[in-house]
Amino acid sequence: MKVASRPEELAPGRRAVAIGTFDGVHRGHLRVLEAARAAGLRPAAITFDPHPRSVVGDGVELLTTTRRRLELLEAAGMEDVLLLRFDRELASLSPEAFAEDVLRAAGAQVVAAGDTFRFGHGRSGNLDLLERLGFDVRRVPLVESISSSHIRRLVASGEVVGAARLLGRAPELEGVVVAGDRRGTALGFPTANLDVPSGLLLPRDGVYAGSALGRRAAVSIGTNPHYGGVERRVEVFLLDFDGDLYGERLVVELWERLRDQARFGSEAELVAAIGEDVERARQASRPI
Repeated sequence: MKVASRPEELAPGRRAVAIGTFDGVHRGHLRVLEAARAAGLRPAAITFDPHPRSVVGDGVELLTTTRRRLELLEAAGMEDVLLLRFDRELASLSPEAFAEDVLRAAGAQVVAAGDTFRFGHGRSGNLDLLERLGFDVRRVPLVESISSSHIRRLVASGEVVGAARLLGRAPELEGVVVAGDRRGTALGFPTANLDVPSGLLLPRDGVYAGSALGRRAAVSIGTNPHYGGVERRVEVFLLDFDGDLYGERLVVELWERLRDQARFGSEAELVAAIGEDVERARQASRPI
């Protein structure tokens, strides 16, 4: 898949373009991407970094990093992605200028988007305008109850099974493995301590069953209250794994919320609880 930051970086060609922020690349987004693929031209996506709400709104915690979003767009069949830097200059473009300087310049003949898609200065452009400008517009009806905002609310509350139904896959965390306190190793459950990128949404504190690197995992999110911690951390115990993960990027699926974080009466009680978490993670099922 070719990723470009400006239309002129793309090879000349006739494209069917899906356009949107695509945070999470959820089931509704997949319908937009499928509409572009079905048009019979080279399928491409146009998306934005950072998220427009971080520039012209009140900010947003994201379901996916930009890197993961690109991976998911490629998995959905996009052959090109135009990743536009969203800044005040781009936000100030008139809808007509955006249509010519971005869409037309990228070779878009077909444009697929959700029914309510808006673009250009003050969000004043819509799909009717694109039709008047000569684009073949493929309108994709919104899927009821499926939106990135709704999924964020579910993930934030720890409802990962409900979020999975809307995403079409398990919700994920991502980060690079860094050094931790090594308490898990001392307890017999060595964990990978994730440095999660700022701006990525973390679920409600607790212990979750999930997977990473093709292995089941028990995932702890929170401040580790048993040891009086104050820093919020993500720690991943990979079942039946023995190896060095320092410096590696992990994409962690969250399948099921197992329990709240807790302070235990003794370290032996903590070890017993972790053992129960691991066994429940071993028996858990991917939610979709």
